[in-house]
Amino acid sequence: MKTLFSIIFTIIKILSVVLGVLFVIYFWNLDQKLMAWAYTQVNNIFDRKKQDIKF
Repeated sequence: MKTLFSIIFTIIKILSVVLGVLFVIYFWNLDQKLMAWAYTQVNNIFDRKKQDIKF
């Protein structure tokens, strides 16, 4: 019985940490900030490429 409570308590602790991390990401909108940074990096890479568009 003691090991069952230990396992349940460990699962609750892990889920609490995951919930806390997800809340911080949501609260400060970190996912959109990361995507905006990645978008500018990709644009910088493709802006340096030589264009060869011919119509």
